[in-house]
Amino acid sequence: MFYNSTYFIYMIPAFILMALTSWYVKSAYNKWSRVQASSRLTGAQAAQRLMSTGGMYGVQIQSVAGNLTDHYDPRNKTLYLSQGVANVASVASVAIAAHELGHAMQDAEEYFPLKFRAALVPIVNIGSNLGWILIMIGLFLNLAGIAWLGVMVFAGGAVFALATLPVEFNASARAKELLTQTGIIQTDEERRGVNAVLNAAALTYVAGLVTAILQLLYYVSLVSGSGRRR
Repeated sequence: MFYNSTYFIYMIPAFILMALTSWYVKSAYNKWSRVQASSRLTGAQAAQRLMSTGGMYGVQIQSVAGNLTDHYDPRNKTLYLSQGVANVASVASVAIAAHELGHAMQDAEEYFPLKFRAALVPIVNIGSNLGWILIMIGLFLNLAGIAWLGVMVFAGGAVFALATLPVEFNASARAKELLTQTGIIQTDEERRGVNAVLNAAALTYVAGLVTAILQLLYYVSLVSGSGRRR
């Protein structure tokens, strides 16, 4: 019932978009990870310089396994950089490190969109599982109210994806400004590289939002269609 031909009609565009976005991110990263930053700073060194310049002494930097696994954890105030970013002096490395540091700056400033997104996390974690259960119960027992409640709960994922956009766009804007102001990037080519890497990463969140909305629309059509049949 849940995964029929209609489901794929809704989701195939999302699958294609996600695949294209993933290819674009990897392509941009691979290209600009081979271009050395004129400052000759690795991602970890660039992050350290930016933290010193901004007086952010409470943030730690740690290496994390994997490729493009870089992230900032506000719970322990730690910037996790993958080895390809932390230890390589490339345009891609300093761009990614600066972006993640942008999240640390948001955390230090109590940036409202970041706090709002963090508040949604437990709701989304519960809703992603509970929503399916309520929809299934409502459809099998012909209880439209429960099915629509499940849709509303499941909609939390789309709200979270939407709330993520301003957080990520702001972190990228901060990164571009910081890298230019501190002289970590200096040439037009480097600026193009930073823009390419960060814009490609931003597209993944746009694709995530599109995917969440299409999936939500599928469940809306499923529940509304069930109601019409009754």
